[in-house]
Amino acid sequence: MPQKINISQIAELARLSLKPNEQTKLSKDLEEILVYVDQLQELKTDSVQPTSHVLPIENVFRKDSVQPSQVRDAVLKHAPKSEGKFFKVPKIIEGA
Repeated sequence: MPQKINISQIAELARLSLKPNEQTKLSKDLEEILVYVDQLQELKTDSVQPTSHVLPIENVFRKDSVQPSQVRDAVLKHAPKSEGKFFKVPKIIEGA
């Protein structure tokens, strides 16, 4: 048996402003969803293994290795101002 849903309370909690015809339609839709969920609850799933994904997917890992990188030097070469290995930007915090 479907539960009676208090659409006014749900709308208030969700901060929705619903017209009366919208409340009626939403109430009917939610009741149908709950009936469907009740049907799903009746399914026997004791012998079904829990899954997190429908396909048997596994992560592919690679070994981490430290490699030299020249990206910083290339990027700093195009910066308007730099100081050592850092970008130099105008001060934006007052009083510091």
